Amino acid sequence: MANDKLRRQIVFEAARMMYTRQESEYYRAKMKAARKICQGWVKPSELPSNSEIRDEIQRFAFMHEGESRFDKLRDMRVQALWLMRLLREFRPKIIGSVLTGHVRMGSDIDIHVFAQSSESIVGILEDQGLVYDVEHKRVRKHGEERVFTHIHVQDRFPVELTMYSPDKIGYVFKSSITGKAMERASIAEFEQLLEQEYPDLSLDDAMIEAESQIDRFQIYHALMLPMKDVKQSRKYHPEGDALYHSLQVFDLACDELPYDEEFLLAALLHDVGKSIDPTDHVLAALDALKDVCTERTLWLIAHHMDAHKLHDGSIGARARRRLAAHEDYETLQLLGECDRAGRERGVDVPELEDALDYIRDLARTCS
Repeated sequence: MANDKLRRQIVFEAARMMYTRQESEYYRAKMKAARKICQGWVKPSELPSNSEIRDEIQRFAFMHEGESRFDKLRDMRVQALWLMRLLREFRPKIIGSVLTGHVRMGSDIDIHVFAQSSESIVGILEDQGLVYDVEHKRVRKHGEERVFTHIHVQDRFPVELTMYSPDKIGYVFKSSITGKAMERASIAEFEQLLEQEYPDLSLDDAMIEAESQIDRFQIYHALMLPMKDVKQSRKYHPEGDALYHSLQVFDLACDELPYDEEFLLAALLHDVGKSIDPTDHVLAALDALKDVCTERTLWLIAHHMDAHKLHDGSIGARARRRLAAHEDYETLQLLGECDRAGRERGVDVPELEDALDYIRDLARTCS
């Protein structure tokens, strides 16, 4: 590879791939960028260093996120400390970008915990009402296969807990970026860092606030689960229960506007009120969702029944004009189309958790 200009182009392209989460590993991002820029094979020894890519990622983050990036980093650190205190008995150590400050789009909170089994850890998570999943990942390295246990916690910011046996507490992990000992911090060390970085922040008050914050996706999940027991009129809903119908509508909405989070939420949540008050499911839904959805999503849900009246011509002229004057009139009509089409028997639909994960990932990426 040749000159500095090509090297800078590779750094830029690899950083772009990682910032936008097209790639998550430095080596793969560098190789793909090099092949694209140089139109051929590049020796690994000629590739830019991981630290060069990381610095460029930070320039991307500052350019696209501005000052809000620093607020996000502070909030991620507060959440990390709250969770570390919660898991204190497992000697947690925070690592990665939230510790070093090199967060980018989609960054999660990485914490090492030390326990003989995951059951005691997930028991504490369950007591807090946190949504999580446990992954056992097989990795072959240096001719040896090992199994790593990761606990993925779905909260305001995503968290990955990597579990090691207690005898690994003093083990020195190597950084894939620098090749040197990985930066990590215990609870006390992390608290000291936060006090230095944010002298005006009261950690105790921040912990109380962090504990009181409820992930809106947990609320969506709790509201939707009872819908599987809501049986509907066979005349209008031959497909069956309200949850199955809502997942059909969501799936169809993804085909229409896959990156419109507010529209997709309206499609998924439009009938949640049926398990609360079947006599007025729209009003019940609006009351349940008023603090966890945007005005646009609430407007679409509020008028989704009007979309059917628009379709069959049963709505009054004044109401039609009022809706037609709204900027989301066409989006409302599209929601009505998905709602009517989502009434088929036996079609495949995503699991509720997968649907919520899709919207959660979209929210993180686009915000």
